[in-house]
Amino acid sequence: MRTATVSRETGVSNVAVVSIPAPTPTIGPAPAAAPALFGARILTGLAGVLLAVVIAQLNDHVTEAAMPDIRGALGVSHDDGTWLSTVYQITQVSATMFAPWCSGTFSLRRFTIGAVAVFALLGIVFPFAPTPDMLLLLRAFQGLAGGCLPPMLMTVALRFLPPGIKLYGLAAYALTATFAPNLGSPLAALWTEYVGWRFLFWQIVPLAFLSISMIAWGLPQDPLRLERFRQFDWRGVLLGFPAIGMLVTALQQGTRLGWSDSPLICLLFVAGSVMLALFLVNEWFHPLPFFKIQLLARRNLTHALITLGGVLLVLVAVPGVPSGYLAEVHGYRPLQLAPLALCVALPQLIALPAVAALCNIRRVDCRWVLAAGLALIALSCMAGSFMTSDWIRENFYVLQMLQIFAQPMAVIPLLMLATNGMTPMEGPFASAWFNTVKGFAVVVGAGVTEGITTMREHFHSNVLVDQLGNRPYVLDIIGHQLASRPGLDHQVMLALVGEHIREQALVLACADVFRLMAVVSIALIVLIPFVPTRIYPPRAVADGVSR
Repeated sequence: MRTATVSRETGVSNVAVVSIPAPTPTIGPAPAAAPALFGARILTGLAGVLLAVVIAQLNDHVTEAAMPDIRGALGVSHDDGTWLSTVYQITQVSATMFAPWCSGTFSLRRFTIGAVAVFALLGIVFPFAPTPDMLLLLRAFQGLAGGCLPPMLMTVALRFLPPGIKLYGLAAYALTATFAPNLGSPLAALWTEYVGWRFLFWQIVPLAFLSISMIAWGLPQDPLRLERFRQFDWRGVLLGFPAIGMLVTALQQGTRLGWSDSPLICLLFVAGSVMLALFLVNEWFHPLPFFKIQLLARRNLTHALITLGGVLLVLVAVPGVPSGYLAEVHGYRPLQLAPLALCVALPQLIALPAVAALCNIRRVDCRWVLAAGLALIALSCMAGSFMTSDWIRENFYVLQMLQIFAQPMAVIPLLMLATNGMTPMEGPFASAWFNTVKGFAVVVGAGVTEGITTMREHFHSNVLVDQLGNRPYVLDIIGHQLASRPGLDHQVMLALVGEHIREQALVLACADVFRLMAVVSIALIVLIPFVPTRIYPPRAVADGVSR
């Protein structure tokens, strides 16, 4: 602070300097490094991160695909087998929350390479685990490493790609929601059927080495910023990690334990929700948070996150219902279900760039591209609601064909809305929000689909049994069949009737799930005219600035 006095003789001001202690500096987010020269190296690094994310997605549900083999080879019970999937999802979703902060501290390149290396190493040793407890521990750590990778892809795309092609980089990120999940099941079926279940975990190793090489050569090296640990959000970790763990556990184990009939599931939901609320309050006030809650004041980002959750809920149910129905009613093996997933996965390599090119046109409003995609998803669900017990795999191809363009048309506009106007310093916060919602929505989608299917199946089964009891002529028909076939045991006949009732109840429950997903899609369309605002593609904005 400086004070000035003026001399009467000379008219010259005399300045006295008073020193005041400087406030302690706040360690903020990592400053944007000097932009790297865009070229082949950056594209190679981006491709390496994309490959890392794809292998993480391929490894997502391999324990479900190989569960009979794992249980037989390693002596894992059915209940313990369900926990293999649960612990992976817990750590995977949790890692997406904290990975952007870690990449800003340890550097993007170091952190990504480390996560890929750990992920591959755990895949190598997993089949050799000596005990079921060790299986759970290894699977949990692999989920932690795998969950660190998707946020890195969005961060690289937002930071390094020029405006003209930034949307195509976001389309590459959309592969993690449309291409990789649909490709994982067919690959798992092929390895299990023809080679061996261990290769489900070993398939990632050569791709991981390739990914590490591409990242190491392509991405620039940022300096370490270990001083950020002085303001580490330890309270956020102690609140956020258990909150996600309890909610994911409740959703994953809810159907097995009985949902609201289980005191444990109810306790997990209540305690997890309370801790999640406290976590968000802590993030609001923390100087160096994992999540920047203030970003939710942007209407487009908030709308994108809400709609993303709904879209992924539907995209989990749409392929899950036919697969469950065909396996239960017609006895399809995983390899026989593979064509359904492949007919959606492979065309994404063309559909995603095509939708990105469409959204990159200034005259095209991405909100209506989103509405058209949601409408196609709703149409697919409504068509599926007319399914009967006579449907086989070929009847579902039309539904899957609608998904080819519906999925990218729903996801890419959301990425545009979520990242519009984001500065490089805000990129990690946007990545944390988007990827955490994405990971948690997938878990919610699986839990809700399984829970509603089970609930509606029980409801329809009770209704069908009541109708059977209220129609004596049906019992007379069964009696005549028993009389005409003396060799047919009465208990066998009743078992056949019960099996037919269960089959019809499952079909009706699947149709109900399709109807519910159609309602969710239509509700998301209704939000579009009221919440998001018109934005322009990054290329058009950059062109306007240059002029």
